[in-house]
Amino acid sequence: MRTLITLLLGITVLISCKQETKTEKETVISETPKEEIIPDRSGEFPEDIAAVFSAHGGIQTFDQMNTLVFEMVKPEGNEKHTTDLKTRHARIETDKFALGFDGNEAWLKQEDSTAFKGNPRFYHNLMFYFYAMPFVLGDEGISYEKVEDLKMNDISYPGYKISYGDGIGDSPKDNYFVYYDNATKKMKFLGYTVTFFSKESSEKISLIEYSDWNDVNGLLLPKTLKWREYKDGVVGAVRNERNFVNAIVNKETPSKSLFKKQ
Repeated sequence: MRTLITLLLGITVLISCKQETKTEKETVISETPKEEIIPDRSGEFPEDIAAVFSAHGGIQTFDQMNTLVFEMVKPEGNEKHTTDLKTRHARIETDKFALGFDGNEAWLKQEDSTAFKGNPRFYHNLMFYFYAMPFVLGDEGISYEKVEDLKMNDISYPGYKISYGDGIGDSPKDNYFVYYDNATKKMKFLGYTVTFFSKESSEKISLIEYSDWNDVNGLLLPKTLKWREYKDGVVGAVRNERNFVNAIVNKETPSKSLFKKQ
């Protein structure tokens, strides 16, 4: 009898353990990760700037993205630009050189020392800033100031001056001037100064025309940039042009190793 009781107790304990194990396993399987909710920051900006963001797909849509890739068409071969939108780590690749920024170091890798003659620190995010307009104008530390309209062919384009707080980026004394179509609210021109090398404020403004757009996963990003002659507020002839292809923007987070020198 005692042996039978012991056997029955053992079977009961075994069944109980199996049930607990099964219950725990089912609980683990039923758990699903929750997608992060990205807040809409539209109310943080001047109404006109928020309208420009909206015309290009919305600042909230941009904030949901983690990776931006585009290729800049060049006669000697395309430049492929990849940027982590959260960290702004970057990588640029061509057939002749690669350069990037890993958060600490701006690096350059090339077999022929004549392949890239510029400054990697200056260049690693230069075209990204032009290409990711107007959304980079939603970065932290920015001030917005209404300016006079820009006129071309008897059409007026309302605009804002964009300036940065001290210590924001490598060139906090840079200024941007964004001008937009009053009817569609789409960006039309970008004026900018360059202070990276001098570290001093500049009155010389270069001007880019944004002439056409491409819908990339819900965001309107440029197909073509046209640098125009610009002096004393007068818009002149096109002096340079860049075209962009194979654009990708998505929520996938790029590997940190991509931005390391390899």
